[in-house]
Amino acid sequence: MRRRSFALFAAGIIAVQVATGLTGSDFLLTQLTMAAWYGLVVVGLCLLMGYAGQISLGHAAFFAIGGYTTAVLSTVNLLPVKTAPVITALAAVGLTVGGTDAWGSEVLRLSPWLSLVAAVTVSALVAYGIGMPVLRLRGHYLAMATLGFGIIVYRLALGTPLLGGADGLSDTPPFPLFAGLALDGSRAHRLFSYYFSWATVLAVMFLLVNLIGSRAGRALRAIHGNEAAAGAMGIDTSRYKLHLFALSAVIAAVAGVFMTHYTGGIGPAETSVMKSIRYVAIVAVGGMADLWGALIAGTILNFLSLRGFFGTYDDAVFGAVLIAVMLFAPSGIVRKRKL
Repeated sequence: MRRRSFALFAAGIIAVQVATGLTGSDFLLTQLTMAAWYGLVVVGLCLLMGYAGQISLGHAAFFAIGGYTTAVLSTVNLLPVKTAPVITALAAVGLTVGGTDAWGSEVLRLSPWLSLVAAVTVSALVAYGIGMPVLRLRGHYLAMATLGFGIIVYRLALGTPLLGGADGLSDTPPFPLFAGLALDGSRAHRLFSYYFSWATVLAVMFLLVNLIGSRAGRALRAIHGNEAAAGAMGIDTSRYKLHLFALSAVIAAVAGVFMTHYTGGIGPAETSVMKSIRYVAIVAVGGMADLWGALIAGTILNFLSLRGFFGTYDDAVFGAVLIAVMLFAPSGIVRKRKL
């Protein structure tokens, strides 16, 4: 039944995406592509909050860690050291990319595929490093600790010259995908990016839905229901929570990597506290333990925000949404689902 529901839901989403891709304008495709990557962060956070019961108010930091890591690595010019053995070896296996920068000068850079691997590795290491002490906390103590982590990353992004300071990093090269297709801002670029982003979202959803239905998923539901009882039944609650925290961080980092290469850069605004609160608000709207609800809510709300529907009151709207949902629909408004 679960697989059939997933297949029907995915088929419906695919049909909508294909129709939009064929008829949508470039501007619309760009907004929906960005909504997909932001939605991926929401799905990962929903997994953490809904099934492990861990509230993270600093999840935007992992999105930024992925984005900044790939931006730094893929914009460094390796031309002065191109004869070094390491660079020669990377070039031999296609992990360097040649070209010109915005001023027409020749550059040699690391392949975004390599920077993607590095970004995932860095985010996972940070998640494990932060998660081991922080996940010992519960309730509002955990929320405050993750909030503090998010603030630290924001200040580092804002004050570190290597990360571009308040201006952030730009000139991030487009992501080369399949058969050397370079995403260069053309109609083909936007269309391919649009389909690729939603294909990635569906692939992650497939993996997470199967994870929830597995033995590990049953253990996570037990932890969420009563952590003490789950531990008494022999479930290693600390290990499960830590691994899930790292998985959620990696999902956010992957979204940050692809978003950075799609938009051509990243700034400290992506690490702000309001970004993290926005993700939490969207999860609350979709339902704490409803991956599909979180994806639907994330797509709609992020799309409206990207279109400027809320104007200058954008952050205020998401704060009000969070308060309203907690008061009147704590199980989410998309649909209710029992663990």
